[in-house]
Amino acid sequence: VQLQASGGGLVQGGDSLRLTCAASGLDFRNYGMAWFRQVPGKEREFVASISTSGNIRNYGDAVKGRFAISRDNAKNMVYLQMDSLKPEDTAIYYCVTKWGSTFVNWGQGTLVTVSS
Repeated sequence: VQLQASGGGLVQGGDSLRLTCAASGLDFRNYGMAWFRQVPGKEREFVASISTSGNIRNYGDAVKGRFAISRDNAKNMVYLQMDSLKPEDTAIYYCVTKWGSTFVNWGQGTLVTVSS
């Protein structure tokens, strides 16, 4: 299984970014997907998850109302639209597969840096 995250970068507070994760080596439509983030030296933080069909979405409290997760099963892609970014959103963002309640495969991450 390969999960290739992209779209990170350096932005200013209040800006938007869209992260993309391309998945391969799995039957994508059978997996829930999620995004986590981590600041070096700190715990990983749940950001968002989406069900196999896309009809159930959950968000971490820190990003509710600002971030939106979506997926395209025809393209094996999952997205994270991030709006109204804050400096505290600075982290490495990871794309993750979800099987039932278990997070199974982790991608390599993409760095998001938000300046004040």
